[in-house]
Amino acid sequence: MFTRFLALNPIEQALISGIFTFSITTLGSALVLFFKKINKSLLDAMLAVSAGIMLAASFFSLLNPAIELTNSWITISLGFLLGGISLLICDFFLKKLCHNKKRVSDLKSSLMLFISITLHNIPEGLVIGVAYASVTNHNLIGALSLTLGIAIQNFPEGSAISFPMRRDGVSRFKAFIFGSLSAIVEPISAFIGAILVLRIQSILPFIMSFTAGAMIFVTVLELIPESQRNKKQGLMTLFLMLGFSLMMILEIAL
Repeated sequence: MFTRFLALNPIEQALISGIFTFSITTLGSALVLFFKKINKSLLDAMLAVSAGIMLAASFFSLLNPAIELTNSWITISLGFLLGGISLLICDFFLKKLCHNKKRVSDLKSSLMLFISITLHNIPEGLVIGVAYASVTNHNLIGALSLTLGIAIQNFPEGSAISFPMRRDGVSRFKAFIFGSLSAIVEPISAFIGAILVLRIQSILPFIMSFTAGAMIFVTVLELIPESQRNKKQGLMTLFLMLGFSLMMILEIAL
């Protein structure tokens, strides 16, 4: 099966990988069908490992290959900063919207959490698409590792939506559906990202830098702070370093 995957074109690989990360979100969301609550320390550890993987992937799979493709430090730095700035702007307007809605009801708050995670899944899908579309210039292992990192952190995200909704009175099935649908944008974004890169090769270094900036922004803003809310902060930091090391080993060894 893996051999058949390798034989596919980058757009198909990106789409399948996006579907895979979406399915992992669905698995995380499905826990609400069987459990009343879930071990938070386990979810925090998964977020920490994922944060490490995504930080390493941002450099090894995106920034470093982009640097190898162009000698223009302006292109790399501008793309990187714009990736973060674009998500900063989105986060600003989203928080403003959430602030207004939180006064209405807890259920509305849960819905805003759904919107927030869904929006932040869009750049993750784009990152997957860019990674596979640039595979001709870089090792496929980087794209696969990046997909794995995103998939790992998608599992607790599904639960982070479904369980609060269940707590607020939504049926188990509807809470599961909402949790799953939060990642439906990932295969779509991965498909679009791959097409853009393949059609416009000249802007590949900029797009790779842009997506790296967006990924690091999301990781530092959401994944790391969330995992560090755990009482065992030092242990969570070690899990982050473990994730970073795993990604680094894959890149160097393979």
